[in-house]
Parts: sequence; structure tokens; C-alpha cells
Amino acid sequence: MPLAEAFRQELEAAVPSRGLISEPEQLKTYECDGLTGHRMLPALVVLPETTEQVQAVCSACHRHGIPFVARGAGTGLSGGATPVADGIVISLARMNRIIELDLASARVTVQPGVANLQVSEALLGEGFYYAPDPSSQQVCTIGGNVAENSGGAHCLKYGFTANHVLEALVVLPDGEAVRLGGETGPDLLGVFVGSEGTLGIATEVTLRVLRRPEAVRTILAGFATTDAAGGAVSDIVAAEILPSAMEMMDRLTIDAAEAAVQCQYPADAGAILIVELDGVEAQVEEDLVAVERVCRENGAGEIRLAADAVERALLWKGRKAAFAAMGRVSNDYYVQDGVVPRTKLPAVLRRIGELEQEYGLRVGNVFHAGDGNLHPLVLYDGRIEGQPEQAQRLAEAILEACIDAGGSLTGEHGIGLDKACSMPLLFGPDDLEAMKRVRRAFDPAGIANPGKLFPTPRLCGEVPGPYRAHPLEKAGLAERF
Repeated sequence: MPLAEAFRQELEAAVPSRGLISEPEQLKTYECDGLTGHRMLPALVVLPETTEQVQAVCSACHRHGIPFVARGAGTGLSGGATPVADGIVISLARMNRIIELDLASARVTVQPGVANLQVSEALLGEGFYYAPDPSSQQVCTIGGNVAENSGGAHCLKYGFTANHVLEALVVLPDGEAVRLGGETGPDLLGVFVGSEGTLGIATEVTLRVLRRPEAVRTILAGFATTDAAGGAVSDIVAAEILPSAMEMMDRLTIDAAEAAVQCQYPADAGAILIVELDGVEAQVEEDLVAVERVCRENGAGEIRLAADAVERALLWKGRKAAFAAMGRVSNDYYVQDGVVPRTKLPAVLRRIGELEQEYGLRVGNVFHAGDGNLHPLVLYDGRIEGQPEQAQRLAEAILEACIDAGGSLTGEHGIGLDKACSMPLLFGPDDLEAMKRVRRAFDPAGIANPGKLFPTPRLCGEVPGPYRAHPLEKAGLAERF
């Protein structure tokens, strides 16, 4: 349905010239995010450059009842930035300025279109850095990180985006601008971070930055199996060692990374574990000896210690490239994102192996082993009839295995469109209604990223999947999650 001419004129007045995209060929750039299985052509794309312009666009959408979807770099993997029918996309790509470096207070204020890695690059030579580091950090934006509460390899020690956002200037769906953070009463900033664009649009974000550690040591250990590598992870944590990162890859993802970036990982390993330690040098060296001992006790074969920053980058090269590298071994792949307790890693990985056989598709496993955040990569060929649907069913079965093990639906990729239908597997009707009430408080008209997060009849059918009691609830140890 074409947008009303009056609405279009308001948008043209709200943003600078060339701030409106309407040609079908150009709109196709915005029809999906990293989850390419969901596509929708937006009616228009708007590219504001200031908070005031975002306010004007949101106000126009509110008056005319037009839905909008905020978009960063489009690297999300849950369909969170997929446009909605007859709606617009508000791209924050041009809002890419670093507004202030306040290093005396260890704070940096940026616009939402600033790339994640750009923040740390701006701090080079100042002795600071920004900790959350998604694998796509070279291109993903702070605005997108805030929307999804993104993590990364080093979230094990330093936490997710929510732990590093101090304040945000947010444009609500009706166009009002509010500043969240530091308020007494309800933690509205905590509510906003991770809300996936359903509560408004952050136009300025103040981040906590950290001093660079005195020492950083990185080792790579090769194991015969993922079970053995998972045992090392559990034993390292049991030894009261807190690495800044612990990452694991199985043989399939190792082969893909090797083909893509020649990372030179052990050729005979069924799984590799990357462990990074940082902090005071004396403590780091003591922990390093203990980590190497634990890896040996769990059957590690080759163990490599990076001698300098160049070797450290080489150890990380394959892990950072793992998702994109899967294109070397499969025509298509579906990235899943679930969480399990660390002690359940071996059992869940074995269950994923059983599901591979059951569904007849391969699964590559690469994950943040330290906090149990799995990223199974379901491989399929979209040219073969029925395989995309089969891949989606397998991905959903993996999520069920995560929940059955006492885990959760997502660690960092968000719910979006991808997992909305799975929400009733973990949350009961009362839980979902409470979440919807919060959403309505921010957006009574329901125009901000509609159709995401929650199951709807249109998306999931008339009866979404049944709520399944969490293991803690079954044991009588917790009320419903």
C-alpha cells in the first residue's frame, strides 16, 4: 500500500536532501538483516543525522500510524531489523559521530551509527578500550549492540553491553526525547537495553570504557573431542580462574576457518579451545600455568602460547571469521544462538550430534564456552526443496535441547522474528503479558518494530508452542522464569 503523500512530505521536510530512499532497487538493500530467510521490502528508508530529525520522523509515524523499524549496520542474526509491511526503516548509518571522550570519568558518548571497534580505535594511545566485542565488531554499530544487548568473546569477564551503557538519549515512538540512566526508581535504562528496537531509538549512548590491562596472555589448546574441551572449560572455572575469554570450535568450523583465513589451527584436533587471561601480570602468569595444567589433564594435545600481539591476532583470526567462513563448506547456513549451563555443554553437544543424524543436516559448533553461549551453525542448501524448512526445524530443536538442559533461548543475538514463536517454550502466559505491558507503556500505538519478540497468530499460527517448565521450577527451586 503506497504511503500517504502528506506523510511522505513530512519525512522529506524532516531530513536533509538525499535522506530518503524510495527506489525499489535501493530498498532491497534494507529488506533483511543477517537472517536472510526473512525478507520484506520497506515502503521507504529514512536516514536522519540528528536527534531532532529522528524525533520528527517518529512524530510523523505516530500521527499517521505508520510502523517503523530502526536499523544499524544490518548485521543482526535474529531478524530484528527485518522491515514490516507498509512500514519504513529508520537507518542510523549517518549518525556516526563520537560526541565526547571523557577519559577522566572513563566515559565515551557516541551516536548510534558508530561502529563497535571504532570506539576502541578512538582510544588508542589513551590507555583505554571498550570491552564488548561481537565477532562483527568491525562493522556492527553501538546502536545495534544496545538494541540486542550484544556480547562477544570477552563478555565472560566483562559482561554484555548492558554492563557498559551508562546513559542513553532515547526518542520514544511518539517522538518525545528522554534521557535514561542514573534515575531513581525503576531501572528504565536496563529495560531499554536489549529491547530490540521495540521501545524507541537511542540517538546518543554514553559508554563505560576500561583501562587496558597490564598483561594479556592467550593460549590455544587442541583436544580430540568437544567433550574433552568442555571438561577443560568446567575445570578452569572450578579452579576459580576467570579468563577474559574462553572460546571453542569443533572440527567442522575449524576446517571452514582454515579454508577461509588460513588460521593454522591444529590439523588433528576434534576441537580447539582459546583461553585469554588479562589483568595484573603476576596473577595472569599464575593463572596461565594453571590453565595449561588443566588442559593437559583433560587430554589436550598441542598447546600454543601467543608470544606477542601478532601471534595473538593469529590465534583469534579463525574464531572471528568462523561465521562467515561457513560459506566455504555450505551453500547456506542458519545461525542459532542458545545458552546452557557450562556443566551441560558436553551433553548438549552430544544431543546436537543426535539431531544432526535425525534431520540429516550437518551442524558446526562455535561458541562462547565460558558462559555456555552456543552458536550452532545449521548447514543446508537452499536450492534443494524443503531443506530451508528442515534447517529451521533443526535449529528450533536445538533451542529445545538448550531449554531442557536448564538454559535459555538467546545469549546475545536476540529474539527478533527468529525465536518469537519459541518464547512460550520458556515463558508462561503471565510472563509474556507482563513483558507486553512494559512494551505498551513505551509504545501504546504499537508502531516501533512490531511483530518482533512475541509470538503472534500471523507469525506462529493460532496456538504458539506450549510453555515448558524450566528444570529449576520442576525441582521446586524457582518460580516460573
